Amino acid sequence: MTGREPTLRPVHWRGLPRRRTLVRVTLVAVLLGLAAVVLRTPPGCPPGSTPGTGATASAEPSPSGAPPLPDGAVGVPIRLAEPAALAVLHPGARVDLLVVPAGGSPDPTLLAPRALVLDVVGAGGAVDGSSALYLALPPEQARRAVGLPEGSRFAVVVRG
Repeated sequence: MTGREPTLRPVHWRGLPRRRTLVRVTLVAVLLGLAAVVLRTPPGCPPGSTPGTGATASAEPSPSGAPPLPDGAVGVPIRLAEPAALAVLHPGARVDLLVVPAGGSPDPTLLAPRALVLDVVGAGGAVDGSSALYLALPPEQARRAVGLPEGSRFAVVVRG
């Protein structure tokens, strides 16, 4: 072996990369990370939303603020038969949840008395089906609410 042959010994390394090389590598890493985030965002996802959840980060909080979920309760989205009722509801209100099952009697059944309103979405009269009422319900009442047949209609009575 002659003295001019390249080796892997640390003595023959040229040294640390130059400043320009470090800047280039950093910019490439940032651009690759940005591309990964853009490619991972589902199509049709609105700006400011969390990928996979559809939850949009709102810059302005609810007027009265969303109450915390009580211990032992679960949050359940409910689509009311008459979405205009959402206009009089606000987080923190108490409502009686009524249901008329599909194909059942026309008389409503009390499903959940004094349910806590967690949030009201689409109270402005959205006609695209995006309006919903989020209620805090005990697990058993929540199971009954989500287990009702397709076509069941929900209504609420606002409590004082």
